[in-house]
Amino acid sequence: MPTADSPDQRMPHTSRRKFISQLSWLGGCAVLSSTAAGFAAGQISAAEVDSSASDHWNQWRGPQRTGFATRSSTPDSLDESHLQTLWNVPFEPSYSGPLISGNAIYTTATVGKKTEHVYRLDRTTGKKIWEQSWEGAISVPFFAKANGDWIRGTPALAGSRLYVPGIRDLLVCLNAENGEILWKLDFVSKFNATLPTFGFVASPLVTEKMVFVQAGGAVCALDPEKGDLLWRSFEDGGGMNGSAFSSPFLAEIDGQTQLLIQSREKLAGLVPQTGEVLWQIPIPAFRGMNITTPVVWNGCVFTSSYGGGSFLMKPEQTSPGKWTVNEVWKNKVQGYMSTPIVSGDHAYLHLRNQRFACIDLKTGKEAWITQPFGKYWSLVAIGNRLLTLDETGELRLILMTPEKFEQISSRSLKDNSWAHLAVAGQEIAIRDLNGLTLYKWT
Repeated sequence: MPTADSPDQRMPHTSRRKFISQLSWLGGCAVLSSTAAGFAAGQISAAEVDSSASDHWNQWRGPQRTGFATRSSTPDSLDESHLQTLWNVPFEPSYSGPLISGNAIYTTATVGKKTEHVYRLDRTTGKKIWEQSWEGAISVPFFAKANGDWIRGTPALAGSRLYVPGIRDLLVCLNAENGEILWKLDFVSKFNATLPTFGFVASPLVTEKMVFVQAGGAVCALDPEKGDLLWRSFEDGGGMNGSAFSSPFLAEIDGQTQLLIQSREKLAGLVPQTGEVLWQIPIPAFRGMNITTPVVWNGCVFTSSYGGGSFLMKPEQTSPGKWTVNEVWKNKVQGYMSTPIVSGDHAYLHLRNQRFACIDLKTGKEAWITQPFGKYWSLVAIGNRLLTLDETGELRLILMTPEKFEQISSRSLKDNSWAHLAVAGQEIAIRDLNGLTLYKWT
């Protein structure tokens, strides 16, 4: 149950509309706009992305948190004559995806296995504008050592504020213009929580009134200006078996705006204003490896887990304040770390077995499935194409169609590219473990 007093969860229709309208562009920085609400409800196609949206990539999975870039087309090749290197800046390791906004690019690093650093770079030159740091490092278990001990979560940029998840369950809010630390919240200290064994993995979600994080062994909503706790809900114990790998998403389902969250064991919908749990359902996974961010299609929630399979769940309000959730279908194919892209009636998903699949969301059947590729793909949709990057640095341009797998172009870039792609305008930012490179389509 939530830990803060709150109004009744059953919002009238006008209140829901007002809340959705708050999920808007903040100082040139999208958090979840009406366009995203349409994506979340399964009502907007790839071709209807707002082409007037600003030229930025400000958070986990982009401006609308759906994996869709704001541009609507790409060149037909990734070769050097079409995709040129603008600059490369070396950095120590990070898994955080880079952010792009205006003439700034933001990235993070764990330096000397002791401190976490945040950098603002000039987008044109790669020159460092400012750098901020704090103490922060953990040693992950031996069986996860291959994945490193460095910072993981992708920051979120909202207006003039940058929200950075530190690996020791710390959220730091900085002035995005000068790097000044405005506030910090240490979840382990504040809630006497167990340090997450694998670190703060989830990426924050920012609205005009709240910052949502899966940290401190729970789901928390914070005041974005001061960092004060607004509510805490859906506790999972943290430590080894708790501490979410997934990141939250806002959507309207059956007429109600919900905060979709996936813990290590469950998928759930929460009232954003209060933390009240509307519905929840177990998602089986090997050692709680529920990693993908939940995605929405036609009023249903799609997720895929390592060791569990792929699931389409349908939450429904049976009476005011009363919800049920049922499994529509299950497929044996298993996702891993890559959150799928949903376009039309299909989900494009990279699998545990390193294959890439197109799933028909109406039936749960595979439209097609490929040969094995890399261990991890980050996915960005651009019009009717997918730009994908695996951990070996192989960049691919793929036609997004359920008819067949069709690769248009590919190019080998830098190895150890585990961070999520960032695409803004004509540019692509790629963070590998040794640095940040900016490319430009011509």
